[in-house]
Amino acid sequence: MSENLQRLNEWLKEETLDATLRGELESLLTQYEKVPNGEAAPEIADRFYRELEFGTAGMRGIMGAGLNRINVHTIRRATQGFAAALTEIKVKFTPTTPLRVAIAYDNRLNSDLFAYEAACVFAANGIEALVFGSLSATPLLSYAVRELNCLGGLVITASHNSKRYNGYKIYDDTGCQCLEGLATRVSQLIELVDIWKGVKTVASQYSGTVSERLAAAAENESLIQIISEKVEQQFVEDVLKLSLGREGLSNLNVVYTPLNGTGRVPVSAALAAIGVGSLDGPKAQMEPDPYFTTCPEPNPEKMDALSLGLSLCREKQGLGNPPDILIGTDPDCDRVGVAVFHGGDYLRLTGNQIGVLLLDYIIERRIEKGDFPKDGLMVTTIVSSPLASVLAEEKGLEVRKVLTGFKYIGETINNLTNQGTARRFLFGFEESCGYLSGTHVRDKDAVNASVLICEMAARYKTQSKTLLDRLQEIYETYGYFVEELQEFAKPGADGMAEIAAMMQQGRNPEMQKRFSVPVVFHKDYAQDKNRPANVIEFNFEDGSRAILRPSGTEPKLKIYYFGRGKTQTEAEAAVARVKGEMKFL
Repeated sequence: MSENLQRLNEWLKEETLDATLRGELESLLTQYEKVPNGEAAPEIADRFYRELEFGTAGMRGIMGAGLNRINVHTIRRATQGFAAALTEIKVKFTPTTPLRVAIAYDNRLNSDLFAYEAACVFAANGIEALVFGSLSATPLLSYAVRELNCLGGLVITASHNSKRYNGYKIYDDTGCQCLEGLATRVSQLIELVDIWKGVKTVASQYSGTVSERLAAAAENESLIQIISEKVEQQFVEDVLKLSLGREGLSNLNVVYTPLNGTGRVPVSAALAAIGVGSLDGPKAQMEPDPYFTTCPEPNPEKMDALSLGLSLCREKQGLGNPPDILIGTDPDCDRVGVAVFHGGDYLRLTGNQIGVLLLDYIIERRIEKGDFPKDGLMVTTIVSSPLASVLAEEKGLEVRKVLTGFKYIGETINNLTNQGTARRFLFGFEESCGYLSGTHVRDKDAVNASVLICEMAARYKTQSKTLLDRLQEIYETYGYFVEELQEFAKPGADGMAEIAAMMQQGRNPEMQKRFSVPVVFHKDYAQDKNRPANVIEFNFEDGSRAILRPSGTEPKLKIYYFGRGKTQTEAEAAVARVKGEMKFL
């Protein structure tokens, strides 16, 4: 504890420490001095026992004062490191590309402030900073990087995490989340930056609200500019070009919620443009709310996040006009969740089920339109449903499975583009509700997915079917597949050690003897020479599977279970068996 107290006091000695952060630390110190063994002790330890980690695509953490927190000082330091990396890239590899970066931010507390602070650091380092003037979706940032010929991109968001969190997610010049090489170099350069004396910034020259400071900086700093609203309009237009058919949309009744985030403008515009007959949303979630008052966990993978939208659906149902589907996008609008009116109630589709339905729909439509690529490619992740691969291969598509993280799907698109074969890319998805059917961006795109989901629902409605009816037909054709995710939350330093110990248990050769069904394939991805990852996979003789991996964005261990059978009951039993035999955790 003495080391952490020393670090806290060192922060308090700094004259440039943000006033709000100073108040937080002084309050913690006072509490600790009154009761040394009280609640302040573990809080101080958690804030100062380490520097907030810069991972494979940036950093994410709880907002507040301290080394292990997201705040103006850790944001500035990270940006100084990123600026140094971009300067290196400019000099060594892309001398003709402008030294320019695009910056976006979501509705979270301090997101606009952190975006402004980052812009001021970039400008002080001779890098042109193009900043969106209002909340902007993550796929829009990916789009803007290429559209505005930028060397890199940055979005301030913590995606679907709770209100306490924020994040710093970086992109390369293709609009793809940075891969290992760039991430490692940025991390190395950040470590070289003294958080108090090593950062260049022009932020101190401006005052007022964040919007006033940004406006003043854009007026007075030649290297800071506000991105035109036309970029978002063009983005939506390019998404609409991926439309596959609009019949029946005028009879589709949709409730949409952006969960108080960035999706309201682009998703609403896109759905209106394709002609959705009835489009409504819960008023309390349509406007930005940094406190997520109505959805403490704004993750459209979870039914709780969609509860307000479901209430509106049921209200309309009571009036005799039940919406056909409910769509919810997460705060940065790269994930989308869906609930379907089926059998008199609303049932949520899993991320895997949406992915399979979209793949099936895209194949069917592209064949009808006569532009189905004979050498087409579907990309998914190792933790996504095997059903997608079975379906794709049956239709003649090549299937590529990548590690968890949409950046690897983006990397695949980049490789195809460099080979002149981008037309091969048909669809990419990951089980955590992330989808992409085009090459307009290099990240998952909930605007693109929302359009296709509505088109798909409308098409099946003209056939007197729901999305669940179509899913049942797919199961009857290819067999039943069931997936389940189990999460173990382990916060703090002790939690990290516990997760490491659990993964080590999974690597123990004795582990394979615990299962009642023989293991026919086992892989520790940490031993992969090309792209090592902290992932362990078990495949069983009956087609079931289990994959263990720590979350890349939260202090959690995730275990993915997969079951396959001739009936749903058989597939569910396989998942239950494997899950029960994982009790070593």
